[in-house]
Amino acid sequence: MVAAARGGASARTATKVAIPQLGWNEVRPAPVVLVSGPQSFLADRAIKLLRDFLKAEDPSLEVNDIQADSYAPGELLTLASPSLFAEPRLVRISNVEKSTDAFLLDALDYLESPADGAYVVLRHGGGVRGKKLLDAVRASKANAIEVVCTDLKKDSDKFDFAAAEFKAAGKSIRPAALRAIVSAFSDDLAELAGACAQLISDSSAEVTEAVVNRYYGGRVETNAFAVADAAIAGRYAEALVGLRHALDSGADPVPLVAAFASKLRTMAKVQGGRGSSADLARQFGLAPWQVDRARRDLSGWTDQGLGRCIQVLADTDASVKGEGRDPVYALERMVHTVAGRGRLPR
Repeated sequence: MVAAARGGASARTATKVAIPQLGWNEVRPAPVVLVSGPQSFLADRAIKLLRDFLKAEDPSLEVNDIQADSYAPGELLTLASPSLFAEPRLVRISNVEKSTDAFLLDALDYLESPADGAYVVLRHGGGVRGKKLLDAVRASKANAIEVVCTDLKKDSDKFDFAAAEFKAAGKSIRPAALRAIVSAFSDDLAELAGACAQLISDSSAEVTEAVVNRYYGGRVETNAFAVADAAIAGRYAEALVGLRHALDSGADPVPLVAAFASKLRTMAKVQGGRGSSADLARQFGLAPWQVDRARRDLSGWTDQGLGRCIQVLADTDASVKGEGRDPVYALERMVHTVAGRGRLPR
């Protein structure tokens, strides 16, 4: 069985499923492996994990690729059938969501009697094309599995993914550094994985926030969260200097506001919450470290002050998106209000 890191997640479909549904990092050998879902990076990872495992198990593995949208009739059976020396075969089939009628017919026939020693991977990125084949795989009594590759939308999922990258490499990283790297590459999972790989490769000791800033301090999101952290902690001068430095460096105001929004909304969720960090994390779709951080950030805040800051945040968001005359003034006002924890001026 392919070794897996944390972060796998099962999913369910409307179709009756008779086969195991696994996360991308739980992939294992099976005669038919359906890799479904829109997250192409995780799908590629899963297929590579499977290939590497099979190759390590038997170096004579034959690997062939089929494009389902330009399929030639009989191609699947030809590549999956045993060769003269009966080497194991891995047949990777891409673009199943764009498959030709000829491929669908051959694939449905193949499901009735998979070839011995062959591992057929069907990559379906989403959509209705090929649904009959997917339903047949999912309802199959054959030895098949489905690897579900959904988008990682929650910050907690991205944090777990990055943490698993470092854990798998045996590299230690501090929580603040991990949060910084996730914040810097939250919009692109492939870039996040690449950044983790670079830090793992280049850092001989524990990865700290200073190391992350040295490599990726130019990323707008990292600077934005640094400004938000300073303001929330009440360090007005530091936050204002950070804001002006970010703007002078060409930072887009929208991600700056988004960083404040992410922090304040998490604080609002946690405010008044009862239970352990793990309980609140499950309730709100957060990671336990986010709950702990929000609880620390809430020190000195009142419900009224937090509500006032969220209102100012909404006004600032509208201003930087074109509804205000002076977005820079709106940003500075937001920083001032947050650093003052939403207190009204005397």
